[in-house]
Amino acid sequence: MQQRTLGSFQVSAIGLGCMNLSHAYGAPVAAEQGERLLLSALDAGVTLFDTATLYGFGANESLIGKVLKPHRNRFTLASKCGMQGVDVKGDGKLVRVIDGRPQTLRKTCEDSLRRLQTDVIDLYYLHRWDKSVPIEESVGALGELVRKGHIRSVGLSEVSAETLRKAHAEYPITALQTEYSLWTRNAEIAVLDTCNELGVAFVAFSPVGRGFLCGQLQDVSALDANDIRRTMPRFAAQPYAANLRLLPAYLQIAEAAGCTPAQLAIAWLLHRGDHIIPIPGTTNLSHLAEDLDAAHVTLDVATMEKLDALINQNTVIGSRYNAQSNSEVDTEEF
Repeated sequence: MQQRTLGSFQVSAIGLGCMNLSHAYGAPVAAEQGERLLLSALDAGVTLFDTATLYGFGANESLIGKVLKPHRNRFTLASKCGMQGVDVKGDGKLVRVIDGRPQTLRKTCEDSLRRLQTDVIDLYYLHRWDKSVPIEESVGALGELVRKGHIRSVGLSEVSAETLRKAHAEYPITALQTEYSLWTRNAEIAVLDTCNELGVAFVAFSPVGRGFLCGQLQDVSALDANDIRRTMPRFAAQPYAANLRLLPAYLQIAEAAGCTPAQLAIAWLLHRGDHIIPIPGTTNLSHLAEDLDAAHVTLDVATMEKLDALINQNTVIGSRYNAQSNSEVDTEEF
């Protein structure tokens, strides 16, 4: 596997987003299936595993801790704080809460270390900026966790270039994570260039457009009732039908490039900059192997230009988040 720089770490050019195993796309996978997927990724050369306290309300961290603890020295471990499940009403039902107060971040880190069965987390992201707390306060608390030896570096998720600069002035930011693909181009407004300027790695989640760029999701009505995509405007019936018109030409480009549609999407990201690290997620072993083989796909300038012209912010219909979710992120919007 090719390597890329993530702060002081050298990691596989393609990491693994672990959310799918426990969260957001329907029922969590069985423990045995999750174990096979994680160990197969490790054996295939993946050295960046990405999780969060939110995923499965801790279940994803627990799975990773149980399965990968014996191999802890073989990979870079990333997790996230600042957004988690909380029993707000005292009825035992957890709901998602954004909370960036320093005392909450410290407690969340303690819980994550226990679930992950490790003494230190290599990269700890602020999952969402809690806009009721100055970014400097939240990042300062994470910097203190570095000084105490609980984490090794600090990251941010779904923030703007301006917020990144403010945070970086408070404590050095190692990585910024946000959604980025042919299908979602917001990072190109300012964040990508700012990361490059500051020496911050850019970690791209949902690199295959939440499945759209795999070319196989034709009928969104078949999605699981609990699938997060049911809340996303561009996956609503009419916008998605319009977006499907982009696929025939996209599939032709993949065929000409000698790769699968998913590999084309990931390879496009790898060619966009050496500081970009895609983290596709999957529950399927064959899809895992397919995704990782994208590291071997070479795209010429003409192919990159065709892709940029075909699928971009002007040709994709529908916003990526609904109004509520959009209010919770701090990203530039076209």
